[in-house]
Amino acid sequence: MSDKIMFVFPGQGSQYAGMGSDLTTEYPTAQKVYAEANDVLGYDIQSLSANGPEAELGLTRNTQPALLAHQIACFEVYKELTGGSVQASLAAGHSLGEYTALVAAGVISFADGLKLVKKRGELMGEHGEGGMLALGLTVEEAAPVADRFYCQIASCNLPQQTVVGGTDADLDALEAALPEIFPRKRATRLKTEGAFHTYLMVTAAREFRTVLDSVEFVPSDVQVLSNYTGLMHEAEPDSIRTRLFFQLFNPVNWVGCMKTAAGYGVSKFIEFGGGIGKGESPAEKKPNLQSIINKNLRALEYDADYEAAINVESLKSVGN
Repeated sequence: MSDKIMFVFPGQGSQYAGMGSDLTTEYPTAQKVYAEANDVLGYDIQSLSANGPEAELGLTRNTQPALLAHQIACFEVYKELTGGSVQASLAAGHSLGEYTALVAAGVISFADGLKLVKKRGELMGEHGEGGMLALGLTVEEAAPVADRFYCQIASCNLPQQTVVGGTDADLDALEAALPEIFPRKRATRLKTEGAFHTYLMVTAAREFRTVLDSVEFVPSDVQVLSNYTGLMHEAEPDSIRTRLFFQLFNPVNWVGCMKTAAGYGVSKFIEFGGGIGKGESPAEKKPNLQSIINKNLRALEYDADYEAAINVESLKSVGN
């Protein structure tokens, strides 16, 4: 297999209070990333990420810039530790992570990436309505059920896991009816401020369009995958802008992104930033996308290596 590396970046749900605190203690490079982020955002995102409170960090307007800053801090430290010797052919991110992928690829600057996700987060929180529900169903199974209850497919994470979004009342009705339609399938309500990636985000997307128009997108040798299409972004700036616009109120096609990566011949995935798990410290956190990536690859009967760079412990193991 050819040596093709793909950088990946998680989305909302991978934030936690304490995020970045280990990096800034250990690496001056991470301190510089957070100093720039604080300047661009106009408030202390480093302190909020490191100290919380969790509820404030979990607000979409804060979560998105906090995750982008943490992911880029991990990314810059990783580049420093490897001497820039690890070069990616592809980059992708889940929802918010797509913006970090564009920054890492050099398509947009870190400052512009922060400005975009700050406004994106504000608009998604402001216009947020309803919520999201994870179903153990294929897209083909979930779509007619979602339609029946005025809900919409929001994310295709796995061949057998689909997230739907809608108003709280519509999601309640769907969840109540699910045992009769699919007796052995479960539904899990997700903690979000709204039905992201559905028709309920159209107003946010329309306002966000002017922000996208104000940012410069430049060509890059690193291909970035689009959540909206599941394919590689075209090089034209206006094409990238429209895909990011449509991403706000259309499903995240992560299954499609994984199919594209496998078809491209990716031999290794490297995940940057965020973390999940019950442990409170950065050292106790686990990568957000690892399980989803591995399950998608198994479904495709495709083998690839995986590496995480999400905290000091994982970064210190780079190259070992």
